[in-house]
Amino acid sequence: MEFKDYYATLGVEPTAGDAEIKTAYRRLARKYHPDVSKEAGAEDQFKAVNEAYEALRDPAKRQAYDQLRAQGYRPGEEFHAPPNFGGGQGFDFEEVFGGAGAGGGFSDFFESLFARQRGGRAQGGFEGFGGGPQPSRDTRAKLSVPLEAAHGGDTLRLNLDGRQLDVRVPKGIRPGQVIRLAGQGSGGGNLMLEVEYAEHPQFEVDGRNILYTLQVTPWQAALGTRISVPTLGGAVELKIPPDSDSGRKLRLRGRGLPGTPEGDQIVELEVVAPLAGDEAQREAYRELARAFGEKV
Repeated sequence: MEFKDYYATLGVEPTAGDAEIKTAYRRLARKYHPDVSKEAGAEDQFKAVNEAYEALRDPAKRQAYDQLRAQGYRPGEEFHAPPNFGGGQGFDFEEVFGGAGAGGGFSDFFESLFARQRGGRAQGGFEGFGGGPQPSRDTRAKLSVPLEAAHGGDTLRLNLDGRQLDVRVPKGIRPGQVIRLAGQGSGGGNLMLEVEYAEHPQFEVDGRNILYTLQVTPWQAALGTRISVPTLGGAVELKIPPDSDSGRKLRLRGRGLPGTPEGDQIVELEVVAPLAGDEAQREAYRELARAFGEKV
């Protein structure tokens, strides 16, 4: 398999802080999201961006990856994980990937570093809390659920001690609620999965409402238009009223998380001026300035 440079994938320097990495991730995830992107290879790019962020957002993973990268590996070079990679840096823990995350399955390179099974512990399935479970007692773990799964009531496939478990996620489940798998814990006890929402590249959650930031051009905001907007249930067309401005919030009723009452999707507009790529576009900006009474 080939070595991957996760910093290059996100377009950041290895010295980038957590906030810069998160910002780059959200920008690229929005750019390549399959529901809205028309770029060639968008789905593969979307998965690559999700994988890079998953590797760099966790301090333990990032530290070990940086140590490995410092050994001189370069993108595209043949790579095999060194024996005992991680050296106790945290890769034997049980981690939630909740159906491989929003971007789909991770690459062999990622799996070889971060999702290896040792000592009978779970691979890519759970993040344990509390002490080690005793025989015939309930095993408690946290389950990171993608927002799409919470919205649609999907089934997630997880690995535990070499066993595959299909976990049905009830539609509209909330953080803190527990899914009980009878007899699937250690020693024949129950497996109690406490739900948390996985971080999403495009959406944030406010109760049952879904928050989304939509970038529009100045002319789209001024003149009004219709734009395809991603939602948890698929892309829909949103009408942008004329004379809109940054910060204006539009509501897509019923497009949030299910429940009583059901949530909405709140779309906040962000007006962004495209860079002028040639002289014709720069002249167009000068004409716009003159039209608004500015001297150029």
